[in-house]
Amino acid sequence: MCIRRSPLPNESVHPPSSGGRFAPYTAPVATGEGLPGPSPSPAPSLAGVGAGGAGADAWSRPATTLRTADFDYDLPPDLVAQVPADPRDASRLLVIDRATGGMSHRAFRDLPGLLDPGDVLVVNDSRVIAARVHVRRATGGRVELLLLRPALGGVGIPGDEAPWSPWWEALVRPANRTRAGEILVARAPEDDSRPGAVGELDLRRSRCATEGEVRVAVGGRLPSGGVAVRFDAPVDAVTARFGEMPLPPYVRERLADGSRYQTVYAREAGSAAAPTAGLHFTPALLDAIRARGVEVVPVTLHVGADTFLPVRADRIADHPMHAEYAVVPDATAGAIARARRAGRRVTCVGTTAVRATESWARATGASRDRLPDVGWHGWTRLFLYPGAPFHVVDAMVTNFHVPRSTLLMLVSAFAGSEVVRAAYESAIEARYRFYSLGDACLFR
Repeated sequence: MCIRRSPLPNESVHPPSSGGRFAPYTAPVATGEGLPGPSPSPAPSLAGVGAGGAGADAWSRPATTLRTADFDYDLPPDLVAQVPADPRDASRLLVIDRATGGMSHRAFRDLPGLLDPGDVLVVNDSRVIAARVHVRRATGGRVELLLLRPALGGVGIPGDEAPWSPWWEALVRPANRTRAGEILVARAPEDDSRPGAVGELDLRRSRCATEGEVRVAVGGRLPSGGVAVRFDAPVDAVTARFGEMPLPPYVRERLADGSRYQTVYAREAGSAAAPTAGLHFTPALLDAIRARGVEVVPVTLHVGADTFLPVRADRIADHPMHAEYAVVPDATAGAIARARRAGRRVTCVGTTAVRATESWARATGASRDRLPDVGWHGWTRLFLYPGAPFHVVDAMVTNFHVPRSTLLMLVSAFAGSEVVRAAYESAIEARYRFYSLGDACLFR
């Protein structure tokens, strides 16, 4: 079995992928026995999460009495970062020793000296798509769509050869402005005031989104709380023509440079939100890390906009974790396994890289001392909170997260709730910048 992927910048083994039509969540190319290659079949079912390796016990949640309120904290509003640091690696870095709770204040550009030769640094190379699309109703009312993913269990239209389901799951705002069966229209900004009737949707026509308007059919509500929608044009063309970068709701203004919400190593299109711990890296900083003797390897986890949604359950054990698609290439699996056998550290950049690698370990039946040399891909609902074991990660670079979020719960599971709480209190006192565009911390 061999799972292949596009290379990171400065990798010389293979040339970069040529891009092509956007088909997020399509299975990666695989050869030999094991994982099937891509096909024009419907979107995969979540019933397969964790299948093909470990049994259900590897994915089960540990018993807990923790409540969502246990992960709350007060943050002064002026500490929510509205713009990223310039340059990227000028952001601050709070370094925390998990064992002692000791802390030091550094700059992010100091990271190479905090890693050891032979270590492995795991980054998420998912690329953010322009997933926010503004459309209009026949009445002229404005509606905002935030595309999440191809709708699970969707079925193709007879004669449709597209490799993805025509139905997409989207968040709709205002939520009460649409109804099943309704047809919406997306127009280019210069056509926004042009009158015109809204007709029926003909999905077999699949015309180019750069030519005039695109029509959007509204389906029913989905169990996740989203709405099913589909377009009369390829989704990549729709997002290229009409889409906007989906910044988090706490960022009040558009970025002057949209590329600042992409990592410099982003390759695989499919995320509705950036893996923000990676926003601090520059090409020069990556070169310095490699020169240190650290191996930089990629995984892919397409971040859903569900990451913006709060945990509404009182008990965290009752929270229905959202699904995201992840890929751990063979080469990355081999690098991690070799580092572990040699007694070297594995540092993950961001909670998404943690979820991808820990899902790989569970799906392949691995343990901390027995990591496989082969990769994995599939959907994951892995929810890590205090009490959950970690099979792969030794250190983690991450931003400061929103209160009561699954991201903060994951960090607390890794470093310990009291250590994380003390780190956040120290960061607030030192006026670190918080959330997606803010500063970072290194738990090791």
